Amino acid sequence: MGRTHRISFEPVDIEMEVDEDENILDAAFRQGIHLMHGCREGQCSACKSFLLDGDIQMDRYSTFACNDSEVEEGYVLLCRGHAFSDCTVELLNFDEDELLNAIPIQEVTTQITGLEAVTRDIVSLRLKPITPESFDFKPGQYVDIMIPGTDEHRSFSMATTPNGHGGSGGGADGGGAHGGSASADLGEIEFLIKRYPGGRFSSLLEEGGLAVGDELDIVGPYGSSTLKDGHVLPIVCIAGGAGMAPILSILRHLAQTQDTRPVRFYYGARTETDLF
Repeated sequence: MGRTHRISFEPVDIEMEVDEDENILDAAFRQGIHLMHGCREGQCSACKSFLLDGDIQMDRYSTFACNDSEVEEGYVLLCRGHAFSDCTVELLNFDEDELLNAIPIQEVTTQITGLEAVTRDIVSLRLKPITPESFDFKPGQYVDIMIPGTDEHRSFSMATTPNGHGGSGGGADGGGAHGGSASADLGEIEFLIKRYPGGRFSSLLEEGGLAVGDELDIVGPYGSSTLKDGHVLPIVCIAGGAGMAPILSILRHLAQTQDTRPVRFYYGARTETDLF
């Protein structure tokens, strides 16, 4: 561990500590502070902020997210930034209601309880938390699933609600030619994952890879595409393929809580056989 410094965020009057060895965004997650973010890899600029005072140095990042002239002016990417002194940072993109209402990042060991195809190239992966025995998140969020035996991960959105509620897929025939996502039991977390040839994680979902009973570590939750309390306006959802997962989580939560907001869900697929 390196030295610890203090970060002050403006204009929201929030302070936190950060170790030199961790990036500022991860330090915020660890302390339950929900800063805006996207890719978390210095590619998208969602966490771009302005350094008012102090010394922040960045790991490798894309100049598409923060170009050279912006860096000279004092802009930083919090997902790539390490503090080497006490700093004052101006947040350019934030949701004041969400900042201190985030769910702290959890590291959870899970066991695979279900693994089945729902289309020709999309798999339903169901996990049961075992250590600890529960996992909290907001509908619409995602986690990092660690690739066994490596330090790598892949990110996937939950399709269930935080208490494990999930409806069954398919039609009256239980799915037929189009398959169908089996209902998740209480406490289970479902993911809808597209298999890619040679995919670092998705290839493990084929025969000979992962199986029911195997353990997987997950880290999260991440993401800010969630329902906001007190909103009453109609909702429009758009998704394609396995991108249905976070939308399903949100829709299932709305149904479970008997929310009366009108919702339209537009779903895209290449062919009829790609439909759930």
